[in-house]
Amino acid sequence: MATKDEQFEATASALGYLYQFAKALQLCIEEWVGGLEWSVAVEAADDIEKHAGSLTELLQLKQRADGIRLTDSAPDLWKTLRIWCEAAKTGRIHLPETNLFLMTTAELPAGSVGYHLEPKTSGHRDEDKALELLRSARDASKNDQLQKAFKAFDDLEAEGAVGQAALLSRIEVIGGAPRIDDVREKMLGHAALVVGHELAKPFLTRLEGWFYDRVIEQMRPPGGAPITGEEFDQIFSDLRHQFGPNNLPIDPDIADWEPGPAEAADKTFVRQLDLIGVGSERIGLAVRDYVRAFDQRSRWSEDKLLRVGELGRYERKLIEEWRARFADMREDLGPESTEEEMRREAKLIYRWVDREARAQIRSGLEEVFIPKGSYHMLADELRVGWHPDFTARLAALLEPAEAR
Repeated sequence: MATKDEQFEATASALGYLYQFAKALQLCIEEWVGGLEWSVAVEAADDIEKHAGSLTELLQLKQRADGIRLTDSAPDLWKTLRIWCEAAKTGRIHLPETNLFLMTTAELPAGSVGYHLEPKTSGHRDEDKALELLRSARDASKNDQLQKAFKAFDDLEAEGAVGQAALLSRIEVIGGAPRIDDVREKMLGHAALVVGHELAKPFLTRLEGWFYDRVIEQMRPPGGAPITGEEFDQIFSDLRHQFGPNNLPIDPDIADWEPGPAEAADKTFVRQLDLIGVGSERIGLAVRDYVRAFDQRSRWSEDKLLRVGELGRYERKLIEEWRARFADMREDLGPESTEEEMRREAKLIYRWVDREARAQIRSGLEEVFIPKGSYHMLADELRVGWHPDFTARLAALLEPAEAR
């Protein structure tokens, strides 16, 4: 069993990754507003790496507890410097074309290194003073864990190296950075401008889901493809379209779900299909459509994406389309029909549902599992059926067990 310290470290590490993902997504949204000529990667050359034209920006992110201060001997400061010093020395970053950002939720004490490396707009940026303070902190520190960082910093002054002053000229420290909750709140504000306040949260949740999957895909192989402005624009625009007044979002995890037939083997709609002799393979497809439609409609309801009475009106439309065909079938069969004749005609009704019935809740929807699965949901409640005598033959399934 993990110790409390180990659990704390694991939680902090997980929160750190979530913070990176959230900040990277926020950066994509903000860059998207200004154009498409950019790319963003997570855990590539740095926590976040952004390219725009010939300029590269590398971001180190540090989320810390409230009240923490970034002192001149803080490990967060020196470990970040070590990463950048070693990268500059080996040529993995080219300083004239690279800006380096340390973003921390910690406070920057007045007169500290971080204070003097804040952006020029702060009015107190002083790179010479920051360099002096770094050298003093290095000389005064007794922290053995920072010795490699001190050496990497000193190595910048070796013959032919880039120089400490040159590195500091590219660094900006941003203290009191927004925490993960604040970052998400800001993204919700962006989403509200796109789809309105009521839809902002479900919109952002789906954008985050795509983004996190995409970042994991980018991180999996070394040097995985970054997220480009054009790719982000396509995803963002498509999602915005799904939240339009004539549309609803189709969630990939639901649309791609392949449940096994056993998941609904005891459902009434399956017995309806058994009653008319539908084969096991087609029953499996029916179960898939039922589960997908049930889950998607449930998620729409949970996210409050459906208008008042919308599902009821949709189901009434489906029932009315079915009722006209069902009445025709019973009239054509007549009272003397054999079981074989009834099954044959019932299969034609079901074939219509399976291949032609495409009425949607909203006109912008195209996923066929919505109408097909919705019909199975109605069949499960015996509100529609396929066999001419389905009500009498299956009504017993709805009786309470104690009444049998």
